[in-house]
Amino acid sequence: MGEVKKRKGEAFDALLRRFTRHLQSSGKILQAKKNRFKTKKASRNKRRESALYREEKRETYDYQIKTGQIKEDAFKRRKRR
Repeated sequence: MGEVKKRKGEAFDALLRRFTRHLQSSGKILQAKKNRFKTKKASRNKRRESALYREEKRETYDYQIKTGQIKEDAFKRRKRR
């Protein structure tokens, strides 16, 4: 964290303005914004489990369409933009 000392006769507003300028120039705010939504990578086992789960769901979905249990139009996959 940046540190700014109050000068003699300096108003609080001026001190605050100087402090924010100091933080902006140091790049601490940009760094905090970048790390704000950063998530840790899932472990290898977690990734493998989720991939297997997705594959299993896709297989059951395809099987249900083939057997006529559900209609393809009802659950048509939409592509995200």
